[in-house]
Amino acid sequence: KQWYQRRVRGPKTNSAKEVMLLGEVEEILDIIEPTQFKRIIVPLFKRLARAVASPQFQVAERALYFWNNEYIMSLIEEHNRIILPIMFPSLYLISKDHWNQTIVALVYNVLKTFMEMNNQLFDELTLSFKAERQKEKRREVQREEAWKKVQKQAVNLSNNAATCEPTAANNS
Repeated sequence: KQWYQRRVRGPKTNSAKEVMLLGEVEEILDIIEPTQFKRIIVPLFKRLARAVASPQFQVAERALYFWNNEYIMSLIEEHNRIILPIMFPSLYLISKDHWNQTIVALVYNVLKTFMEMNNQLFDELTLSFKAERQKEKRREVQREEAWKKVQKQAVNLSNNAATCEPTAANNS
């Protein structure tokens, strides 16, 4: 776990280094014992979710290639109830609006794999995620409406202030 905690912070702006880190992590995962894998699932897949969501297509592509590794796939399948909720939001969003079509195709393959692994959990996460997105959209509309009210009140106050003459000037 310590090696991973040192590495998980990894590069955030240097895509070449991030791709290299992902390659190193995959090599380690190729030889990791299942009991050790259990201990790093959450931080590892949070990091992978960020890598998959990277606007740098090389980083996203390298992260998505983890699903081409049979041994890693067996570990993922064994722990899909933990991994799928971590990865789902990133995968779902990317499937809708990533600029690189190769990444979108790879994401669809990963989503399909997850759906085949655990269809019930996949459906639950899809419904939950869509409901959460609807709540976010409603909150955004409410925020916009609140700002419009504030702007309207500010305009009204400035118009009222412009039409009223200062009382101190009248008394002089």
